[in-house]
Amino acid sequence: MNKTMGVVRCPAAARWLRWGLVALAGVASGAACAADMAAAPAVAPPAPVASDWRVQLTVYGWATALNGDVGVGNMPSASVDVPFSEVLRHLDGALMGSVFIENDRWIVLADLVYAKLSDSQGLPTYGAGLDVALTETIATGAVGYKLPTGRSDLDVAFTAGARYVNLKATVGLNVFGTAANLSASARQSWIDPTVGVFAHWTVSEKWFVNAIADIGGFGVGSTLSSTGYLGVGYLWTDSFSTALGYRYLYENYEGPGLRAGTFRYDTTMHGPTVAFAWRF
Repeated sequence: MNKTMGVVRCPAAARWLRWGLVALAGVASGAACAADMAAAPAVAPPAPVASDWRVQLTVYGWATALNGDVGVGNMPSASVDVPFSEVLRHLDGALMGSVFIENDRWIVLADLVYAKLSDSQGLPTYGAGLDVALTETIATGAVGYKLPTGRSDLDVAFTAGARYVNLKATVGLNVFGTAANLSASARQSWIDPTVGVFAHWTVSEKWFVNAIADIGGFGVGSTLSSTGYLGVGYLWTDSFSTALGYRYLYENYEGPGLRAGTFRYDTTMHGPTVAFAWRF
């Protein structure tokens, strides 16, 4: 130990004293932080965000006129002309419906048409007649992106998708006054890429207008494929609506083989529609 001006100095004791004060301050600071954490309210996890996707299921009837030419193998092509005013006489069965899904930016469309039709055509020059029977399954799907229109009452979207067509055609040749009866049958299916446009206009709180159109084929499946629809609807409740409209569907397809294709289908289906839709 050193003695200076009557003051006793002990370096080791001073160091121990200093370390003890630092430790005491650390313990006090930790206790204060723990108290703050205990006092802070617990943060609740964010509430799950409700999905903004909306779904609409639709069933509809289509008074389908059919105009065009159908050919199978080496049988002569038959001209089919069934006006929609006589569709019930020529319609052997049908099932039609669609699904529409949307949010603020995207739409998804799916449509199914199944129909069985038949028609007869006389060939006076050959003293014969042609009977034609068609079974059609046509499924269309598309995805669309809504464009900014600057209007809350108008949605417009460009779409891209595909259409699947499955047809079974039977053509029978009957020679008048004889028992001769020749027939040929074939089934053909193909897939067409499509591009199109969709529009929905909210006219008022209850009334609305829908429009859909696309074009496809481009030689991938058929030579040309196209459909269009325009309808006016009424919203009875927040979840149920009905609509009246007009639709057409055109297909031009030729399969490989003799007589410019073993399967030839160049027809337009068109006519008025009535639809019932449920939205949720």
